[in-house]
Amino acid sequence: MSDDGYFGERVARHYDESSNDMFAAAVVEPTVACLAELAGDGRALELGVGTGRIALPLARRGVPVAGVDLSRAMVRRLRAKPGGRDIAVTIGDFATTRVDGSFSLVYLVFNTIMNLTTQAAQVACFRNAAAHLEPGGCFVVEVAVPELRRLPPGETVVPFLVRDDRWGFDQYDVANQGLVSHHLEVVGGHLEQLSIPFRYVWPAELDLMAELASLRLRDRWAGWRREPFTSDSRQHVSVWQKPT
Repeated sequence: MSDDGYFGERVARHYDESSNDMFAAAVVEPTVACLAELAGDGRALELGVGTGRIALPLARRGVPVAGVDLSRAMVRRLRAKPGGRDIAVTIGDFATTRVDGSFSLVYLVFNTIMNLTTQAAQVACFRNAAAHLEPGGCFVVEVAVPELRRLPPGETVVPFLVRDDRWGFDQYDVANQGLVSHHLEVVGGHLEQLSIPFRYVWPAELDLMAELASLRLRDRWAGWRREPFTSDSRQHVSVWQKPT
């Protein structure tokens, strides 16, 4: 693993293309609209800002955006995009890295909370978010609901992508709330593999982390269009608020 974590140059140079579904307007626009409303007239801080998939269009909506990211390679891609140099990015671990000033909104999208592979790191992230928030400000997390119901008894692997030239499999370690996402892709006639560890986390566990950071659950939806969250929802967007 490089100093950039698992998102070094090898991943960064293809990141936007490999995640192109997440860059579609149908995905980005409701995300940005919701975040802009939550930010109001204040500033927003994205933890794990990456190549700017959300930060750039949010800034174009008039919200001042700052970011934190461990990967210099990903941030270089952000900087190369129109408006990218206007996003103030601090290089560091978003669980603990501090940024100057305070914010009305801190947010984590696209399962990024699971890049923190220990419970202690995830708890630290909530405390870090709370420390950046103004009174009344919101911390927003978009993350998948663990799909353990898809695991047959005795099995540990679930496919999440099967195409002619790309395959993805999640390998679960249920005893430790861990999973490794294995990505395989045919590039230039050769098979490339990338395996990234995560720690999956339940909504109730996130609520407890928020409680430890003196944040209170305000809303939980199944998506950015504020669909109702149910037992069958495969992801959630949760909003915790700092008391006024």
